[in-house]
Amino acid sequence: MNWVKIEEKIPDHDFVLQVTVRGKKLCLVKNEGEFYLVQNSCPHAGGTLSGGWCKNGHLICPVHRWEYSLKTGRGAEGQGDYIDRYPVEIRPDGIYAGFKESWLKKLWR
Repeated sequence: MNWVKIEEKIPDHDFVLQVTVRGKKLCLVKNEGEFYLVQNSCPHAGGTLSGGWCKNGHLICPVHRWEYSLKTGRGAEGQGDYIDRYPVEIRPDGIYAGFKESWLKKLWR
């Protein structure tokens, strides 16, 4: 696993925030004290997920209100889609995003 520090200032409260990791825009979420890192583009219609909000453990796309589980990435029943999720590690000096080599190739191609 390749770990990359997220350089943006992170709020203390729950949030949905766009972050840039090695030039790629991703969506960092803190919901009920847990951190999640997911793709920033909704697979349904390309909406920017970091412009959305959380409800009952799901990230809601601001365009058509499609929902994605923060724990699994799966879309709500009947959607038939999912979002990519990436591991997050909290360290004394900040928050790190984890990427397998194959994910790096997919993200930065």
